[in-house]
Amino acid sequence: MTAPAAQAVRRRVTVRGTVQGVGFRPFVHRLATDLALAGFVSNTANGVLIEVEGPPDGVALFCSRLATEPPPLAAVTGVGVEDLTVTGADDAFTIRSTDRSPGRTLLPPDTATCADCLRELADPADRRHRHPFVTCTHCGPRFTIATGMPYDRAFTTMTDFPMCPACAREYGDPGDRRFHAQPVACPDCGPRLRLVPASGSGVRPARDAGALATARALLAAGRIVAVKGLGGYHLACDATDARAVDALRTRKARGGKPFAVMCADLDAVRRIAVVSEAEAATLTGPRRPIVLLRRHARQDVLARGVCPGSPHLGVMLPYTPLHTLLFGLSGDAPGPRVLVMTSGNRSGEPIVTDDDEALTRLAGLADAWLAHDRAIASPCDDSLLRVRPDGTEQVLRRSRGYVPRPLRLPVAVRPTLAVGGDLKNALCVAEGDQAWFGPHIGDMGDLTALEAARRAESQMRCLTGVGPGIVAADRHPGYHSARWATRLARGEPVLVQHHHAHIASAMAEHGLDGTTPVIGVAFDGTGYGDDGTVWGGEILLADYSGHRRFAHLKPAPLPGGDSGVANPCRLALARLWAAGLPWDADLPSVTACSPEELTLLERQLTRGLACVATSSMGRLFDAVSSLAGVCHRAGYEAQAALELEAAAAAAWSADTSAYAFGITADAWDPAPVLRALVTDLRRGTPAAVLAARFHRGVARAVAEICRRARRDTGLATVALSGGVFANALLEEECARLLAGDGFAVLRHGEVPPNDGGLALGQLMVAAHRRQEE
Repeated sequence: MTAPAAQAVRRRVTVRGTVQGVGFRPFVHRLATDLALAGFVSNTANGVLIEVEGPPDGVALFCSRLATEPPPLAAVTGVGVEDLTVTGADDAFTIRSTDRSPGRTLLPPDTATCADCLRELADPADRRHRHPFVTCTHCGPRFTIATGMPYDRAFTTMTDFPMCPACAREYGDPGDRRFHAQPVACPDCGPRLRLVPASGSGVRPARDAGALATARALLAAGRIVAVKGLGGYHLACDATDARAVDALRTRKARGGKPFAVMCADLDAVRRIAVVSEAEAATLTGPRRPIVLLRRHARQDVLARGVCPGSPHLGVMLPYTPLHTLLFGLSGDAPGPRVLVMTSGNRSGEPIVTDDDEALTRLAGLADAWLAHDRAIASPCDDSLLRVRPDGTEQVLRRSRGYVPRPLRLPVAVRPTLAVGGDLKNALCVAEGDQAWFGPHIGDMGDLTALEAARRAESQMRCLTGVGPGIVAADRHPGYHSARWATRLARGEPVLVQHHHAHIASAMAEHGLDGTTPVIGVAFDGTGYGDDGTVWGGEILLADYSGHRRFAHLKPAPLPGGDSGVANPCRLALARLWAAGLPWDADLPSVTACSPEELTLLERQLTRGLACVATSSMGRLFDAVSSLAGVCHRAGYEAQAALELEAAAAAAWSADTSAYAFGITADAWDPAPVLRALVTDLRRGTPAAVLAARFHRGVARAVAEICRRARRDTGLATVALSGGVFANALLEEECARLLAGDGFAVLRHGEVPPNDGGLALGQLMVAAHRRQEE
C-alpha cells in the first residue's frame, strides 16, 4: 500500500544501458515490492521505463538502489528521473509487456554459466540435470542468438523452441530467476544434441546423453571432435595425447602456431601454467576469455605439439553447460581434463557456425561432429587477452564476452561505420557518445571472410539501430576492406592512414577529446604510409583531425613485399645490406639460406627488384630474430617476433644492458644495433641475451625520441599502439621508462592494440573530419 496522496510522490525513472536480458525487470519488481511501492516497470526500445509511487524516502531509496545494486549482468549507463502527478495508486507494483516503439537499448554479451545453473546441471534431483542448455537471466547466450531488437524470445533463435508448461511458468513468474530469460529451455522443450560421425569412422550416430557420452569416449580415444559452441564450432582433442594433437595440427595446416586449450577447472590450469590471483579472477569471471599464461617450465602434462616454441599457453575454462558435460560430471567415465579447443575452421577462414556448412568445411578435419539444433545468429570467436603484472587486462582479440558491450566515446559522433583493416578484422559502429565493436572476423583474404564481415555489419546495424551516413576505411589501395567500404558508402568512404588510426584508437579508449595532440608510438608489421611505402616504426604527433610524422625507423628494403614476411632470414639480410654490413658465412641468417637464395636476394636488393621500402618495427623484430639464430622461417604471423620475445624473457632479469640506436632529428637507425649484435654473436653471447638487449634498446630509443618530441612541442602524453605492443616485455619496459620520465602513458586495455582495434580510430578520425567539413 502506498502513503496517502498528500504524503506521496510519483517518479518516472528511465534506466539506460545493458538492462534487457539480464533480469532487470524482476530486480525492479522485487525492489519496489520490498519497499512497498506502487507502479510498474516495462522494457522499451531505449532501455527500461519505471513509474513508481510511494513515500518520498522510499522512492528516493528505490532510485538510489537502482544504480547501486543492479543484477550481475546489467550495466547501467544512465538514470533519468522526472516528477509526475501523484495518482494515489494503492495497487501492487507490476511488470508490463515490452513497449515496441522505435529506439535503442543495449544487448548484453554472452556470459558463462552461473553457479546456480551449474548446481542444477549436476543435481540428479533437478529437472535440468545434465541439460546441455541450462541458463537463466544471469548467464548464457545473448548476442549470438539475437536476431533483432528488442531482446524478446521472438527475436532470438530460441523462437524455434516452444516452451513446455514448466518453462513457461518460470518464464512468467517475476519471482523466478528465469523470468523472461529468453533462452530458457529444458530437456522437454529443447534444444537437442546430436553426434554425427565422419563417413567410414565406424562410430554410430547418437542423440542427447548418448551424443555426449560418445563424444567424451572419442576424445579419450585420441579422436578429433567438432563441437558446436555459443558462437561457432571448435575443433577439440585431448591436449595430453601427442598423436591427436599432431593429427589436428596436420589436418588444419596449423604450422607451428600454438593451440588454445580448455581446462576442466582451475586445478587443471595450475597443473600446466603459473596463475596469478588476477589471472585466476579473469579465467573464472563471466566473460571466460582465453588468457595467456606462462606455462610451467618442466610441465609434462601437455603434448609438445600444443604450443611449440612458446613459453605461453592460451587457456580458458568451460563457459557453457555443454563444455562442462564434455569434461564429465560425477559418475561419468574418466576423460581428458585438458582439451585443445581451437576455432572450427581451416586456417585463414572465419569460424564455422552453420551445421550443414560444418559438415562440409570441416570434413577431413573432424572425426565426428557434436552439434545441436539451436541456430547461431552471430558468429563470435573466443576473446583473447593477457593480464599485466599490475592486474590490468590487455585484450588482444575482442569478441565473445565483450561484444556487443558499448564503449563510451569522449565526443559525440554522427552515425558512422568503420570497417577496420584486412588483418584481424573487426568493424565498429557508433552514434552519439557510444561505439560498438562487432565480433572478430579475422583476415579478409577470401570470400568467406568478406561474407562474414557483411553478416557482422548487418547484425550490428540491426542490434544497435545505427544507420551509418559516414563510412571509414584504411587508406591502403589494395585492402579488401577498403573496397568493401566503397560499396557500402553513400559516395566515397573516408580513408584514414593506418598508424593515425592506431593512435586515435588509443586516444578514444582513454577518453581524450582530441583538443590536445599526443605523441603517438605506432609499431606494427605493415601499414600504408603517406609516401606510399610500408610504415610501421612511427612516432607521430596526432589528434583526431590529423597527424605529423615526427620520427620513424630508418627504412630498409622488404624483398618480395608481403610474401617475404614468411622468411625472417631474408629480412635480416636486407637489414644488414641497408646498414652496409657484410653477409659473412658465420651469421645464422646467411647459413639459413641456400647459395641460390643468397644470389637471388642480392640481385633483388642491388637492382631494387620486387622490393618496397619499409620502416616497420615488426619486420625489424623478425630480422633480429633470425640474426640471433632464433627463427629463420615463419609458419604463422609474428612467429619470429614471438619467439624472440620468449628468448628475451628468459634472460630479462639476468642482463640489463641494451643496444643503442643511432638517433637523428627525424629517424632512428638500427645499424649500430645490428653491428653490436653481430659482435656479441661472435663472442658466443646466448641468443636470449641478444634478444633482451634488443628489446631494451628499442624501449630506450622510444623514451629518448619521446623526450625530444616533448622538448619540441611541450606534449607530455604518449600513446602506445600497434600490434608490436602485444609484446608484453616491450610494452611494459616502454611504459616504465616513459612514466619514469614524467609522461602520461596511454596503453590499450579493452580495445586491442593490433588491427583488431583499428576501426575505433578510423571511426573517430572520420567522424571528426566530416564534422569539420
